[in-house]
Amino acid sequence: MTLRGCDLVRRGTSSPLLMGIVNVTPDSFSDGGMWNTPDKAVKHALALVDQGADMIDVGAESTRPGADPIAADEEMDRLMPVLRELLPSIDVPVSVDTMKASVAEAAVGAGASILNDVSGLSDPRMASVAASAGVPIVLMYIHGKPKTFDTDFAEGDILSVAGEFLKERISLAEDAGVGDNNIIVDPGIGFGTTHEQSMEILRNCSYFSFGRYPVLAGPSRKRFLAQWYPEPDADAATSEACLVAAASGADILRVHDVGTVAEAFNRLNR
Repeated sequence: MTLRGCDLVRRGTSSPLLMGIVNVTPDSFSDGGMWNTPDKAVKHALALVDQGADMIDVGAESTRPGADPIAADEEMDRLMPVLRELLPSIDVPVSVDTMKASVAEAAVGAGASILNDVSGLSDPRMASVAASAGVPIVLMYIHGKPKTFDTDFAEGDILSVAGEFLKERISLAEDAGVGDNNIIVDPGIGFGTTHEQSMEILRNCSYFSFGRYPVLAGPSRKRFLAQWYPEPDADAATSEACLVAAASGADILRVHDVGTVAEAFNRLNR
């Protein structure tokens, strides 16, 4: 059955879906270099599924604060060998985290089920790639670029600012032929937002559904957590943040440590 974005909306009292992160990069902020060979990446992805991941998100370009962009060829050299080994080995949807239409096109051609564009359609061809492939696309709010995330922050009411940005990007995606039922929104926690703005987004995830779209929240191991959660480690703090996101309407949670977050929801539901 073909996956549609609307299928990812939570039903009733169900817990959010968990999207496990597999970074095949040398420089991601928390796990750069740990999974950047096909065998390591596949092993890690399968372990995340065993821990409870409902889908896997593979990224080959770091978007940590201060990161420099890389060329499409380099990104594909990192990504495609992993996809070739991972896709036949896994029975959950695989999302590809990329800002480049050429990389997205190659990924869905190889069998990826979801496109995760953290740049909010900065590449004018991205929406048409998603439309042609008929796959869901995540449209994320972003202020600035990775190089400026620590120095340039969104101004004004962050809910309104991010909301208007996302509505514009939704319109662009639909104009390119993306079906309304294949749009997922991500309000962009930590992508050019202050710690206070990040928490405001976390507490208001349902605001960004606009009454019909699934909302993806990605607080995992973000720096703002240290200000709000005096937990002994980033993954424990992430679990607390994920419970807040779920309570405020998040449908999908993108996390590094799936097992810890899954256990937090298991405890909540007992």
